Amino acid sequence: MALETALLLKAGFVLLMAAQVLASVSGCNRGVYTFLINDLCLANFTFNMENLDRGLWCSWKDTMEIYEGLTNCTYQVALRINCFWPNQIVDRFFMEIHQIYFHDCALTGRLLHDPPISILAPFITVPVLVTLLMTAVVVWRSKRTQGML
Repeated sequence: MALETALLLKAGFVLLMAAQVLASVSGCNRGVYTFLINDLCLANFTFNMENLDRGLWCSWKDTMEIYEGLTNCTYQVALRINCFWPNQIVDRFFMEIHQIYFHDCALTGRLLHDPPISILAPFITVPVLVTLLMTAVVVWRSKRTQGML
């Protein structure tokens, strides 16, 4: 009986230690990750955006470096605490950033639009001319059937 109890106690201790090691190696502490990106990354981003004129918040040229710094910060924090990146926390984090800072920005610079006429014209003209030329060749050859057969 004492031997069985000692073996169970030993097995329980080994399982407890394995659970501690596996949790620290394979798991991402979501609470710590959320705290760190809010405390480190968001604080720095907010500071930089507040120092930028509000009229320039929608200018990608002016905010690109700040935004890339925020992205890199969330990535570096994830690497340091063994979290995957990107993840749901980062997705929600950036959605909140966009709702706060970029909600009034127009999409006009990013929408698809037709290319200029100087590029578009050849792509329309060449197939039309080739079609007309091939039609003319077929008609001309069909009228000259004498020596073909």
